[in-house]
Amino acid sequence: MSGLIVTDPPRAHAEDVEALGGYGVATVHEGMGRTGSLGPGFRPIQQDVRIAGTAVTALCWPGDNLMIHAAVEQCREGDILVVTTTSPSTDGMFGDLFATALQYRGVRGLIIDAGVRDTTDLRAMGFPVWSSAVCAQGTVKATGGSVNIPVVLGGQIVRPGDVIVADDDGVVCVPRERAGTAVKAAEARTAKEDASRAAFAEGQLGLDRYGLRETLVRLGVRYQAYDEDERNGSPS
Repeated sequence: MSGLIVTDPPRAHAEDVEALGGYGVATVHEGMGRTGSLGPGFRPIQQDVRIAGTAVTALCWPGDNLMIHAAVEQCREGDILVVTTTSPSTDGMFGDLFATALQYRGVRGLIIDAGVRDTTDLRAMGFPVWSSAVCAQGTVKATGGSVNIPVVLGGQIVRPGDVIVADDDGVVCVPRERAGTAVKAAEARTAKEDASRAAFAEGQLGLDRYGLRETLVRLGVRYQAYDEDERNGSPS
């Protein structure tokens, strides 16, 4: 397998990345019209951590982490390394040595559709990781791949320079040219949720706030007293 290493791809504006980092994955996802989620397969090895950064992508051969080494060179401060393989792999392709090299370069974390290991050490280092597997199985460095090309993780296309936001809910990708729009959408979503939260704290029901009583009627859902249910012989 031959490959390609693309240098200095365009990145989303730093101010948009930082702003998106102030919102949760669910808020960004909802604000973008429920798009961008990498799905439930990427789980954090840590808790209570949220990061945002620009993607540096690596496409590797299964069980071979050569192109992660190549990708480290292309990373700079504020990036997040995004790794996938040409076919499914759960081998432990990333550990604390890689994390040490990435921390030196100011990389904020890793998203990998494969296995990681040294998870205790990674947590102790404070290097955040979201992966599709945890596995001690080692790898080789023998097959060419690519760096900074579009890759697919969880059915979502991730391009170099796109914004990655990750927290306990998972991972979302924001196309770099939509980052500014996504910031405004997340801000509006947050304001809307804050208003609803305040209303719920005062006792308002979602049925009334969101006009859902009309939806229940339209769907033919009806209310019936328990005593009437008993008289009709329906099971309790």
